[in-house]
Amino acid sequence: MCHVKLYANKILTLMLLCLPLSAFANDIVYPRAESTFDERVNYPLRLLTLALQKSGSSLQLKPSELPMQQGRALKQLARNDELDVVWSMTSVEREASLLPIRIPIYKGLVGWRLLLIREQKQQLFLHLTDSSVLKEVILGQGHDWPDTQILADNGFRIVPSSTYEGLFEQLLRERIEAFPRSVAEIWAEQQTYSAQGLVIEQRFALHYPTAFYYFVNPHRTDLADIITRGLEAAIADGSFDKLFNQEHGDILRAADLQRRDILTLTNTILPKATPVNRSELWYAPQ
Repeated sequence: MCHVKLYANKILTLMLLCLPLSAFANDIVYPRAESTFDERVNYPLRLLTLALQKSGSSLQLKPSELPMQQGRALKQLARNDELDVVWSMTSVEREASLLPIRIPIYKGLVGWRLLLIREQKQQLFLHLTDSSVLKEVILGQGHDWPDTQILADNGFRIVPSSTYEGLFEQLLRERIEAFPRSVAEIWAEQQTYSAQGLVIEQRFALHYPTAFYYFVNPHRTDLADIITRGLEAAIADGSFDKLFNQEHGDILRAADLQRRDILTLTNTILPKATPVNRSELWYAPQ
């Protein structure tokens, strides 16, 4: 009997060691932003806070001790190391190692891309013959971003960067000609670099179907259930769309996607389980 108890205690100890540190607390740890001016964390945090409230959970959000690049954060989440949740664009590869919560938090806006360019190049872009000519423009992207593969597979010329901030430096130093950014991100980024002469290109838009999800470790089905339940409740009572419109209504009006010359791309890495048939989950220009 003593041997059985000893064996059971060892198994329990091993199970506890496999849990993330936050499993012992009331915290959900997410990756701290890469830089102080990076506003990309704001909306996902607000929506996740709403989801926790709607689910009735008492869990609290807490940033990681150190800033993290996206690639590192995803690897740590897969290892169940420090992080409990990461938000990112989905891909077949990412869904193979992580558990996605298949509700696109930006309603597909991440697949609507405008171009960040140098102000002196605005007229050059306005006089391009058509959107297909954009494939001759040198674009910058993160080296481990799913967009990099999507753009390359669609015939674009890509110069990768290992850091988010490095892409703005490449554009300012004219090592790239444009930096495609989602409609949800580009306005805040342009404001940050407006004094240095970066502007939003006025004529074109790129579009490909994609989803930006919350991801958890595959062993954290409990956390996935809490977030899923909260997001579905927010969709049902309209609070999801209310927050989405509060955050993005003005920028969507400014983007005026309906009048732009749109180049539609194929997303070669879109998982088959993406809920493309749930129309309430996606933004459509009107």
